[in-house]
Amino acid sequence: MKVAVIGASDKPHRYSYLAVMLLKEKGHDVFPVHQRVKTIDQTPVYKSIQDIEEDVDTVTLYVGASISDLITDAIIKKRPGRIIFNPGAENSNLEQTASAAGIETVHACTLVMLRTGQF
Repeated sequence: MKVAVIGASDKPHRYSYLAVMLLKEKGHDVFPVHQRVKTIDQTPVYKSIQDIEEDVDTVTLYVGASISDLITDAIIKKRPGRIIFNPGAENSNLEQTASAAGIETVHACTLVMLRTGQF
């Protein structure tokens, strides 16, 4: 599965960093997205979801609504199969727009989903 991690961090104590590592460990193709981070554990980081040339199956969000509001159009244009709103990343505007576009939305923790086989 191809997964974009929006708000990915290069700081090992951050949940978004742990998500990138666990997604890789579980065999997923991971596309970390962050405007200022260049690499995460030798994985290249994209400045924007628009910079990812491949299709994306899942977008997992680690940014608040104030940031995801700014990139809603880019996320929808990428046409992922689903968007995971991790705790603290809830955004009703993005959720409504995604649902209207036929994109599944999930309120869950990516780490828990991966560890329990629900991803």
